[in-house]
Amino acid sequence: MTSTFPDLDLARAKVTLILNAKAGKKDADARVEEIRARLEPAVGKLILRPVRGSEIARAARAAVDEGSDVVAALGGDGTQSAVAGALAGTDAVMAPLPGGTFNYFARELGLETLDDALDALLAGKVEARDVGTVNDRVFLNNLSFGLYPHMLQRREAIYDRWGRSRLLAYWSALLSVLNLRDPMHLSLTVDGQQRDIYTPLAFIARSAYQLESFGMDGAKAVRDGHFALFVARGKSRRALMAASIRLALGKVARGEDFDLVISDEMLIETRRRRKLVALDGEKARMSAPFRLAMHPGALKVVAPVGKPGERRT
Repeated sequence: MTSTFPDLDLARAKVTLILNAKAGKKDADARVEEIRARLEPAVGKLILRPVRGSEIARAARAAVDEGSDVVAALGGDGTQSAVAGALAGTDAVMAPLPGGTFNYFARELGLETLDDALDALLAGKVEARDVGTVNDRVFLNNLSFGLYPHMLQRREAIYDRWGRSRLLAYWSALLSVLNLRDPMHLSLTVDGQQRDIYTPLAFIARSAYQLESFGMDGAKAVRDGHFALFVARGKSRRALMAASIRLALGKVARGEDFDLVISDEMLIETRRRRKLVALDGEKARMSAPFRLAMHPGALKVVAPVGKPGERRT
């Protein structure tokens, strides 16, 4: 869900640009010069901060502490998630600049390209967005347990050897399915009701754009400020391969391939005290239990140019 705020006074605004040096495939220097050329004449002060990995969230928090009105982030979904975690609940405005492989968060906002994002920032429109947290950690697109976090480990190894691409991302997913082991056990509590789940994959969505891209249910619930939890029903390699093919064709079926749970609060317990999870395309080990909560309007972001109905079809 979104709500609108007063426009930014860019001529007086202090803008910090966080650059993830590892994101994307295009020439980084050329992108930085393009951003500088468009922003410097329009803003009160522009500060550039090249960072890597764990430095991203720290740099974003420092920018807020130093009084930045806007924190722009050039990078993929992992970069945007780290910056959002630092900005949520503050008065600083986030300006996502797509520079990764999938860029689901930027595309969710209607910012398909770097030019779109710069146009939106220069227009100065601001809106508030809901964010989800797991154990107080912000995630923007998705959180997952089981197969997907292990797929990310395999994908990173493939990227290190062959470079980054969507084709290689899909290839790593296929290899992970082929190496599937036993399903995991989760205990899920929603609205006071507890149930045991045995599944190779549990996927909690916060990106309506991503769900629509794969032809999956739940996009409206996400836009209305809820989580959409997908629990894979297939427990064998063959069943998951069949579901993966239907997913690629946009024909994945609720009730056949997955169960869907909608809520704005969830508790997920596991047999292990620490578990590998994936948040917005980045893997992490976190301590159980996992408490999910929605925070309405907690993140201020630049709004795309044009009326809501004109942003994206």
